[in-house]
Amino acid sequence: MSTYSTPKKLAAEFIGTFWLVLGGCGSAVLAAKFMADGVDTGLGIGFLGVALAFGLTVLTGAYALGPISGGHFNPAVSVGLAVGGRFSFAELPGYVIAQVVGAIAAAAVLYVIATGNGASVGNFATNGYGDLSPGKYSMVAALVTEVVLTAVFLIVILGATAKRAAAGFGGLAIGLTLTLIHLISIPVTNTSVNPARSTGVALFAETPALGQLWLFWVAPIVGAIIGAVIYKALLATASDE
Repeated sequence: MSTYSTPKKLAAEFIGTFWLVLGGCGSAVLAAKFMADGVDTGLGIGFLGVALAFGLTVLTGAYALGPISGGHFNPAVSVGLAVGGRFSFAELPGYVIAQVVGAIAAAAVLYVIATGNGASVGNFATNGYGDLSPGKYSMVAALVTEVVLTAVFLIVILGATAKRAAAGFGGLAIGLTLTLIHLISIPVTNTSVNPARSTGVALFAETPALGQLWLFWVAPIVGAIIGAVIYKALLATASDE
């Protein structure tokens, strides 16, 4: 149990989610392709670089801020940990608010940077399905992707942070899992598994992303609950808590 005060926990969740959105979405907006005079220079980091950036933000945030707040940085993770018995439902509203505000603040900073050369922001690394999906995948495909991958993410988080797990390696396992999740699903939804991340950038995008935002709240939260239930029912032991 953390001995830190509630304001410190919420500050850690704000900063961690800010870092996730700025680092992950920033890499997608600013560095996935690098254009010069309207020509792709080939110097962009591409899908692999963006996936790694998201993983690195969670990895670094987990080690720096995890000891304070648990390092959720994601409303779906907070819900899943509460269902899994690792987090208090009473703290859930404050965490979710801090995460969403952190994501919006990061998106605002990124918007200022991204428009600094006079360019439009376009889809601004938003999540979507149909015409807003990078690969034009359907709503059903997006829903299944987000539910299943978030469920697996929660199983990894619960397993990697259990008392019987190798000490000190939880952040590494979680960061690498998020990297893999992005490698799988960037073409489908641009990868959410995080309602706060989806909300922050959707507010600034030049697309109808807000109209599809519901899916990127519902699917990750449902997936997180499923993952927590599976872990508790099939994998947990009395020594986990």
